Amino acid sequence: MNILIIGSGGREHALAQTYSKSKKVKKVLVAPGNDLMNFKNNKIQIFPNIKADDFDSILDLAKRNKIDLVDVAGDAPIAAGFVDKLKSNGFMCFGPSQKASEIEWNKKWARDFMQKYNLPTPVYKSFSNQEDALKYISSNPEKTFYIKASGLALGKGAIKVQNKKEAFKAIASMKQFGKSGEVFLIEECLTGEEFSLFAVCDGKNYQIIKTAQDHKTVYENDQGPNTGGMGCVTQPKIITSSIIRIIENKILTPFMEGMQNEKRPYHGILYLGGILNPKGEIKIIEFNARWGDPEAEVILPSLKSDYLDIVEGVLNSKINKTKISFDAKTRISIAGCSSGYPNDYSNVKDKEILGLEKAMELPGITIYGAGIKRKGPKFFADGGRIFHLVSEGKNIKEARKKAYKAMSLISIQGNNLHYRTDIGWRDMEKINQISSASWPRFNRGRRIKSQN
Repeated sequence: MNILIIGSGGREHALAQTYSKSKKVKKVLVAPGNDLMNFKNNKIQIFPNIKADDFDSILDLAKRNKIDLVDVAGDAPIAAGFVDKLKSNGFMCFGPSQKASEIEWNKKWARDFMQKYNLPTPVYKSFSNQEDALKYISSNPEKTFYIKASGLALGKGAIKVQNKKEAFKAIASMKQFGKSGEVFLIEECLTGEEFSLFAVCDGKNYQIIKTAQDHKTVYENDQGPNTGGMGCVTQPKIITSSIIRIIENKILTPFMEGMQNEKRPYHGILYLGGILNPKGEIKIIEFNARWGDPEAEVILPSLKSDYLDIVEGVLNSKINKTKISFDAKTRISIAGCSSGYPNDYSNVKDKEILGLEKAMELPGITIYGAGIKRKGPKFFADGGRIFHLVSEGKNIKEARKKAYKAMSLISIQGNNLHYRTDIGWRDMEKINQISSASWPRFNRGRRIKSQN
């Protein structure tokens, strides 16, 4: 089979590599892709001149290369209805319809849906008028809220505010998101520990794939603005078998039934962003209609099953009969970013990345490209999140040690590499709490190699 993936980040790189392992796959095309995807992998071809939002060029590429399956991996092309359009042109597609994916690209609709079907959601109120929003904040001056753009905002549209002044500033900032910020939500601030859970759905049935824990803020100790994700770990310790049962009964099953009732049956990867509060209650932060990034980079390599078999299980409405198995390893990812990310990092563009191949040679290390360019034997920065370094180990301690050893080998010309040094700190603290009280507490680390 010939596979086409739409996208260019670490998520798409992980997908391309996963598809390429299948004996049934002849070649994997990625549009636009990035320059690390086909580095030492002849089965993967990239098309950097085709933009992920250029449907006509993507359709032409699919026709010319006799594509058997298109994986619409990113939020923007999914929201733009690429799955529906490609299907109408005779192509087999993996991903939700535009109507089903509204669960991600319209937060107001999503919250209303959750409320209608009694899914555990925070108290919220939607606004399209800033004056009304300011009045609402003024009537609740002591509360902590999240101000969220209703549309897609690259993971940066949620702003935590702890007082009236911060709230007014966040409400005014919704304009920067254009149409995505024309409608915005004010939500109660949930407290607890966050997690990401992924399920694969065929419209009626689903299987939970795996869980992970993202680290969204740019700095250590969960400080600074939100990003697309600074790193994550697999199988966070807060997710027990009893928590999984609650998620199935209270969230996933009613979600699937509700989407059928709304005439929007859900097909593809469903991403539940949840939070477990100190009382043991689960609330939904958000649903996304695709793999997370960086979560895909740590979950997909753990698959022992052929990923194409899973995709075909969805397409044939037999996901409940599809066997899905994983290895027992723990994985951790660390995002290597341009100094200044998620704000202005323009001064880092085209600076050389050093030590990347040396890090790749270490056992148990894989590096997925994102905002990266290759010129001959050299690599250069070309985005905010440049690469995702993934390590594997028998437990989080081993995986984490490998990851930071590998990261210490990498730099960007002019000391312009930034990454968090405390990825996995929550599980490390839990391990230390269980261990002997005489052991020193885990140090979350300090920021290095950064000018932020």
